[in-house]
Amino acid sequence: MKTVVITGGTDGIGRGLGRIYLERGERVVVVGTDKAKTEPGARFIRADLELIDENRRLIDRLSAEVDTIDVLVLGARFQRSRRTETADGLESNFALTYLSRYLLSHDLAGPLGRAADPVVLNFGGAGRFGPPRWDDLQQRTQYHGLTAMIQAGILNAALAVDFVGRHPPSGT
Repeated sequence: MKTVVITGGTDGIGRGLGRIYLERGERVVVVGTDKAKTEPGARFIRADLELIDENRRLIDRLSAEVDTIDVLVLGARFQRSRRTETADGLESNFALTYLSRYLLSHDLAGPLGRAADPVVLNFGGAGRFGPPRWDDLQQRTQYHGLTAMIQAGILNAALAVDFVGRHPPSGT
């Protein structure tokens, strides 16, 4: 039985993936904010992934409770039309859609590395939109909700390259 951890697993693609993995008999851990929307049979962990401390708490909990993570789905996202800062002082799209994925992927590399064939699925890619606004990653000027989501997607593409560079698949 594989262990599958899904952020954003209470809605959309994440919820659909959770249902499929449950049907296959896998152990599914859903991370979100609304337990009522969790697929029956999945284990739910409440976490507000816009907050750094919540990511750290989740990482600590998962590291203590599961030895191996076979599939890590990074799917949590929520687009806001107005610029909102988290309690950590970060733009909310950046915090949820990029920073949490960075923290979770790198800090769960140990349990992922113990899987026979680990998979990190980081969805919400950028497409072809050019480089991020390096001079304003927090979107303090000229904020637009869609632009914030696109920028987080661009940063996630860089995260994927960085992750594989730091944690190469076994056998390479």
